[in-house]
Amino acid sequence: MFSHETYMQRCVQLAQKGLGLVSPNPMVGCVVVYQNEIIGEGFHQKYGEAHAEVNAIQAVKDKSLLKDATVYVSLEPCNHYGKTPPCADLLVKHQVKRVVVGCKDPFSMVNGTGIQKLKDAGIEVVEDVLKEVCMDLNKRFFTYHLKKRPYIILKWAESADGFLYNKQHAAISGIMAQTLNHQWRSEEDAYLIGKNTLMTDNPQLNTRLVAGKDPIRIVLDSQLVSLQKGTFHFYNQKQTTMVINLLKNEIDGAIQCIKINDTQNLQEVLDALYQQHMQSVVVEGGAALLNSFINANLMDEIRIFKSHALVLGNGIKAPVISKQDFEVVRLDKDDYLKQSFYNIIYT
Repeated sequence: MFSHETYMQRCVQLAQKGLGLVSPNPMVGCVVVYQNEIIGEGFHQKYGEAHAEVNAIQAVKDKSLLKDATVYVSLEPCNHYGKTPPCADLLVKHQVKRVVVGCKDPFSMVNGTGIQKLKDAGIEVVEDVLKEVCMDLNKRFFTYHLKKRPYIILKWAESADGFLYNKQHAAISGIMAQTLNHQWRSEEDAYLIGKNTLMTDNPQLNTRLVAGKDPIRIVLDSQLVSLQKGTFHFYNQKQTTMVINLLKNEIDGAIQCIKINDTQNLQEVLDALYQQHMQSVVVEGGAALLNSFINANLMDEIRIFKSHALVLGNGIKAPVISKQDFEVVRLDKDDYLKQSFYNIIYT
């Protein structure tokens, strides 16, 4: 006989398939168990489409078994009408015997009401199974709703001697690191850079090395200089691009200018991105922007590619931060260093 934890771990595995596809919704997995056998499972596959519980119930061939089945779900079933009807109503409709929940949903329109609806209908509810694992699964969603800002990832590549850039070397990372970075782009909502990085590097910030959606591109450009001078990939209208500035609000195709009062005030920048429903943002440079986030202690993760052999000797220095607590993964020409600062307490 498998434990609640075993089936919940399967829910988490299923939910992870929705990474980068369901935001601003959470990733959710669901498993239906009858007499210690899985008779249906599903996950939330795409924003605006059926939730995990709906897909799992649909996968059950004999619906008459549901009244004696246990439904495992990594996040509390929703109890409101959004793009789809409430999942709590679906479980009540089928009179399932028991629902095992990984963690409560912090969204204000749910936040315990889905669980209460199940209990009021006479359904047994077991709560907080693998709670920390299920919360970590949706760390972007939890950060957005509880901290009222996006989940922030600082990312950069540095040479063996600790430089981000000089005029003689455009690329620091090897192909494995570059491909991994493009995979990350398909998984996160947006990538943020400063005006100088845009005008110096002319980055594309797309997913050309992998199959996946392009992230939203964001640049801090207080006077809209980059929009007025030269031709940059950022403004090719091929993916949604936001320009945080001091001058105007305007939409031109895929390019959206967003006016705020102070582009150097990170909290105001993050407030603007929160209003745009950004659940995760990767800050990719330059050095001044990265250091400003570090100095303000505004980061949930740091990801660094450090070259094994490339020595630049001069240029723009990478942010200086203690590497002793970083997890290190060896790649072809780089080390991938990662550290998490994510900390959410939710009861």
